[in-house]
Amino acid sequence: MDTFLHWVIAGLDALLVLGSAGHALLFKRDSRASLGWIAVCLLLPIAGPLLYLLFGINRVRTRAKRLTHGLPFFHLFSHDRPQLLNAADPDDLVPVAFRTLARIADKVTLRPLLGGNRIDILHNGEQAYPAMLEAIDGAERTVCLATYILESNTTGRLFMDSLTRARERGVDVRVLIDGIGDYYSFPRSSRALARRGVRAVRFLPPSVFPPSLHINLRNHRKILTADAEVAFVGGMNIGDRHLAEGERSTVGVRDLHVRVAGPVAVQIERVFLEDWTFVTGEETPIPPPPPPEAGNALCRTIVDGPNEDLDKLATVLSGVASAAQSQILIVTPYFLPSREMIGALQSAALRDVDVSILLPARNNLPFVHWATRNMLWELLQWGIRVFYQPPPFVHTKLLVVDRQYAQVGSSNLDPRSLRLNFELSLEIFDGQTAGRLADFAESCRSRSREVSLEEMDRRSLPAKLRDSLAWLFSPYL
Repeated sequence: MDTFLHWVIAGLDALLVLGSAGHALLFKRDSRASLGWIAVCLLLPIAGPLLYLLFGINRVRTRAKRLTHGLPFFHLFSHDRPQLLNAADPDDLVPVAFRTLARIADKVTLRPLLGGNRIDILHNGEQAYPAMLEAIDGAERTVCLATYILESNTTGRLFMDSLTRARERGVDVRVLIDGIGDYYSFPRSSRALARRGVRAVRFLPPSVFPPSLHINLRNHRKILTADAEVAFVGGMNIGDRHLAEGERSTVGVRDLHVRVAGPVAVQIERVFLEDWTFVTGEETPIPPPPPPEAGNALCRTIVDGPNEDLDKLATVLSGVASAAQSQILIVTPYFLPSREMIGALQSAALRDVDVSILLPARNNLPFVHWATRNMLWELLQWGIRVFYQPPPFVHTKLLVVDRQYAQVGSSNLDPRSLRLNFELSLEIFDGQTAGRLADFAESCRSRSREVSLEEMDRRSLPAKLRDSLAWLFSPYL
């Protein structure tokens, strides 16, 4: 009997191993991830296939297809199409060097480039939070807020109070908080808002019964829209930690947000409504037509995630680097680019483009910092400049090219952001705004310490081993 039972268990394990390894072989698009999961399935009987079941299978894409099928605003852009950039009718306002990129991004993102926007740059919570609260307090119809973290401290309570007042005025208020990010504060903000009567939902919250099968997929977007006329996007969560001036200048987290008024605010609200439908299943009506023009900036949202938006941001980023003529400025807290991105940056540097990458000297995730150090030599040896910004921790995500083009958003340049997280970046074609953002990045660079190839070569053997080991797991960080 025992022998028969052993054969049954062995047979079940073989089926699980073959099934999970075969699934990884057929459906994983990254060869390293596929090979890694196959090895886990083969080397860990029973446990390996279960780990792959929990963390390796992307169910979000299938669920997104099921929930969004037939919803009109996912495919209908009728009121945007007159401003759509296409190969037959390039917009003269786009710099010549970026017209091809604008066409590529239009096809990749399936979202039109919209004119008539005004951009305000907001530094740290001291500038961003008052402007965001003012927008909520002034809303008359709708408020949509999506964030990874909404802390329940002093700053978080200010937002909860403002959202509650808006609901009491009859405004349609919706709040979306990531299911993991919601646990960053106690009491949980989603519960606090629900007690106030504010509709707040969690994105793919973890659960034990039934077990959560997509705990590794997070909504990292930061979106606030008011009446679909004004929107805020960037990398900033909501909480006291993002107050980084005055007494908190040495402990706060520095970050950057933008306020955008104009037609692209509707496009940003659409992204929120897509996520809302994904989580709740509610069929949301088509947002209103774009508001009147408020400025001269051409803008577009680029969304990325493990659903149908996979690799869109990475594709556009590689195209941007290839189109650069004189300067690329990158500010990011986490830098583990793909081989394609590394190649695009190296090619730009070989064309005598000034490529500068600004990273935090003190990272809140040391293992990401170590993994990055393992690959910096690949950039430094080709003339790409790398700088470490002094403390406090800098959480800003910013890309500026040739002082004409910029991206601001929630996405980091690492595998988690580009493959696992749901992210949003705002594409900006506007020399005035891009110039101000370039000035900001250059001022940060002037205060930073430049990293040399010699410094990387001088690392001790233990440090090199540590950095290499961290880099080995970079696809999963």
